[in-house]
Amino acid sequence: MSVRRKYSVTQLRPRIERFLRPILQRCRLRLRYEITEGPIQDREWENPDVLVKFSGPDVELLLENKAELLLALEHLTIQMLRLPSEDHERICFDANDYRLLRIEELRLSAGAAAERVRRSGRPYQFAPMTSRERRIIHLALRDEPGVRSESQGVGAARRVVVYPIPSEQKSRPQPTLGSPSPGTTAQSAP
Repeated sequence: MSVRRKYSVTQLRPRIERFLRPILQRCRLRLRYEITEGPIQDREWENPDVLVKFSGPDVELLLENKAELLLALEHLTIQMLRLPSEDHERICFDANDYRLLRIEELRLSAGAAAERVRRSGRPYQFAPMTSRERRIIHLALRDEPGVRSESQGVGAARRVVVYPIPSEQKSRPQPTLGSPSPGTTAQSAP
């Protein structure tokens, strides 16, 4: 089965390189990058069309503070490319397999939050995170019994909140995105 990609490396590589090369040189960052077709791993969690993978002596600088610099470079590049917001996940920046490790960390955090909410009966609120990370939390929680999740907040303060499902609602089927059952609240999109 072939994967249909909206953006190709051939199409985006020249523009990404013209943007990144001077930034990295001016910042004197000792980094190399490779622009490749996104890997087909678990397409449910993350499936970029184009992957920009960094290596080199200064790669740890990209990953400091929850990969703040890596994510900032990714964001700026996406803005430069003028991609519509629904296509932002089609371009991905990575270094030292940070993305795979972060996905696993979020999946484990979602499971721990679900257990905590089931035990305590009280909502759990995650720290603010990007739309990609919120999506991963929602996906990880969708099959967890006894809980539901919503995104709340605006802009950079947007976060996932995990709620217990009252016992009378536990026996009802969970609503799917976009089609809530009467009297229930559907999960918000990430």
